[in-house]
Amino acid sequence: MELKTLIGEPWSDYGLLDSGDGRKLERYGRFRFIRPEPQAMWKPATADWRADAEFIPGSDEDGGGRWYYEKPVPAEGWPLHWREVTFQSSCTPFRHLGFFPDMAPVWDDLRRAIADKPDAEVMNLFGYTGVGTLALSAGGARLVHVDASKKSVAQARANAALSGMEDRPVRWIVEDAAKFVAREVRRERRYDGILLDPPKYGRGPDGEVWRLEEDLPGLVANCRALLDADSRFLFLTVYAVRMSALAIGELLRQAFADLPGTVEAGELAVREEARGIALPTAIWARWKR
Repeated sequence: MELKTLIGEPWSDYGLLDSGDGRKLERYGRFRFIRPEPQAMWKPATADWRADAEFIPGSDEDGGGRWYYEKPVPAEGWPLHWREVTFQSSCTPFRHLGFFPDMAPVWDDLRRAIADKPDAEVMNLFGYTGVGTLALSAGGARLVHVDASKKSVAQARANAALSGMEDRPVRWIVEDAAKFVAREVRRERRYDGILLDPPKYGRGPDGEVWRLEEDLPGLVANCRALLDADSRFLFLTVYAVRMSALAIGELLRQAFADLPGTVEAGELAVREEARGIALPTAIWARWKR
């Protein structure tokens, strides 16, 4: 399987300014932030990294750490824009800022996949704060947005209101994603597309435990049962660095062997503004018809 790279280019409200020495300098609207980035193994373009805040990781492997502020940053967040979508960005305890900018080329790609199908129905699993949901909704799709975090779904609905999209056909579901998909299979539901962005580890609202390596194959199999020969895509992203794009590509190739279409896999990356370097961020695999 030939691997491909999807590269997120800078836009008015986001850019990767510089990277190197295990860190990255980014702009989110009018603010600049420094965050750890193990894959930036090269030297930065410049040593002059003036930022409003920096996230310093803890000593554990599981994402601990805290923000250190050089200048005031609104605790409640600040609005950013992508295409038709307006959403709130903020400094979260998990080192990210309320959305994943490397997904921008994916949102564009999936909008193209359903552009000729009015009212296509798409499910966004582990939908987080809803930027991807709203991006696809703005492209004309009907969405089912699923996340186990009540707080994340509330933020997603607030982002819909910020975008003037609160009346769009979106079902907001607070539930364990694997449990919801299994129930949709029993209901014999079908979808035109599924966007799947599972965490490495997580807990559902009723204490359900999610472990990526153990639970992903079963979830993919159930997602396959919700798609048919007239469906358009399943797009899977994985941020767990111990997994391989070839591995998740083969998982999808076998799961979708009975459907027409193609399976691709590769890396997501973001383009650095200083030198044009592509900084890798995640791996992906896609079935598309």
